[in-house]
Amino acid sequence: MADQCTVPAVRARKGGLPLVMVTAYDAPSARIADEAGVDLILVGDSVAMVVLGYDDTLQVTVADMAHHVGAVGRARPPARGVADLPWLSYHLDAAETVRNAAVLVRAGAQAVKLEGGRKRVAMVRALIDAEVPVMGHLGLTPQSVHAMGGFKVQGRDAEAARVLVDDAAALADAGCFAIVLEGVPDRVAKMVSAAVAVPTIGIGAGPWCDGQVLVFHDLVGLGERCVPKFVRAYGSLRADGVAAVRAFADDVRTGRFPADAESYHLPADVVLTGAVGAGSGRVDASGRVDASGSVDASGRHWGADRPVVAEGSDAVADLDRAPQGVAHRSIDLRSVTGGDAAIGRPDPEVADLEEVTGLYGGVDLQAAGL
Repeated sequence: MADQCTVPAVRARKGGLPLVMVTAYDAPSARIADEAGVDLILVGDSVAMVVLGYDDTLQVTVADMAHHVGAVGRARPPARGVADLPWLSYHLDAAETVRNAAVLVRAGAQAVKLEGGRKRVAMVRALIDAEVPVMGHLGLTPQSVHAMGGFKVQGRDAEAARVLVDDAAALADAGCFAIVLEGVPDRVAKMVSAAVAVPTIGIGAGPWCDGQVLVFHDLVGLGERCVPKFVRAYGSLRADGVAAVRAFADDVRTGRFPADAESYHLPADVVLTGAVGAGSGRVDASGRVDASGSVDASGRHWGADRPVVAEGSDAVADLDRAPQGVAHRSIDLRSVTGGDAAIGRPDPEVADLEEVTGLYGGVDLQAAGL
């Protein structure tokens, strides 16, 4: 677990120990990132593509982002939580930008991130004036996917590199505490990093930035999308997950799950007497019913669909699913099932509601699960 990573602490890491940021979208992944000791957790608008199945990031709204920011925030990680302002939430005017950022802050974010350079300076300053810390984002800005003609590396020539440097300087001067550089040549990222006094955090920007960020799903091998060149997978959770679910399905279909250890049992000294199927029977200490009468053809009991097994001439039904915690040592099942009805959960039409919902014959029926 990382120490609380404040905005001043992030600024102080310029040129020092590299910052580690992970993009996460929910409480479980935030907790994992926290336990791993990351410095920053970004709730990115990439949730649109990674989790929600869209082709780009333009589909998510402020409400969508607030939903995922809240999920991460409830994990209460000490890592600084940064939330992406989604497309069109900071493009119209400063007042609307601040209002939208406030929604994310109230949901749990401690800072917001927006894309673009000098043209976003007014919005950055408005946010800073409202006491909202801001992280910038330059290079391949996914919200500009259509304007860029796709997800393409930026800053490939000298003029484009100069523009990136100027944009980074403008964002830093406006008050950004850090700047993400995405999809730019490594030497360009090195030049930008040297030109600003705030940390740069790279994603597909080479090793010369002041920190690095990857999407949680990508780095643990959970995603199924085509991952970019810059991703390094440190796990294979998707393959592990498929194998686990396949094994579960096989165990269910072959009767290996649930096993005795995964089932609930009555105490050995509890004896049940009453109706079993269409006849009557008795549950012995092993928890099995020896039915002296017939059992209904469906073999249903306790709301389950488990088959009745014939042992010799007597039908035997396994009632291991019966609930624990019955305080009375003998229960007349007719009193809670309505006479000779098949064993099951109480039917208000055939059993007195007061008996079903309260204490009957010394048995707490709610505690017994009946």
